[in-house]
Amino acid sequence: QVHLVESGGGAVRAGGSLRLSCAASGLTVRTSAMAWFRQAPGKERALVARIGLSGFVSYYVDSVKGRFTISSDNLKNTIYLQMNALKPEDTAVYYCNKDPPSINYWGQGTQVTVSS
Repeated sequence: QVHLVESGGGAVRAGGSLRLSCAASGLTVRTSAMAWFRQAPGKERALVARIGLSGFVSYYVDSVKGRFTISSDNLKNTIYLQMNALKPEDTAVYYCNKDPPSINYWGQGTQVTVSS
């Protein structure tokens, strides 16, 4: 059974940084295309960044390019999202999943709140 547990969210002021973690069990991140998604209040969940097989980074949404970095640690079977220069519009619940996502793999997510 697959479990994805997100952590690292919090409340920061604009310009601050956070590092999100997604610990995986039941699947191997090294052999899976993984991604971070976010859902802002009143909006649909959307793809933020994708990391391909063996850590090849393949996609960032335009709004986070140059500010966010997705990475993976194969030994820890964990993926990360380093978020710098945060903006209020980054406020959302952040989730990790495979890409394309599996409906059965959504976790609780981690809340990121950025104040101006």
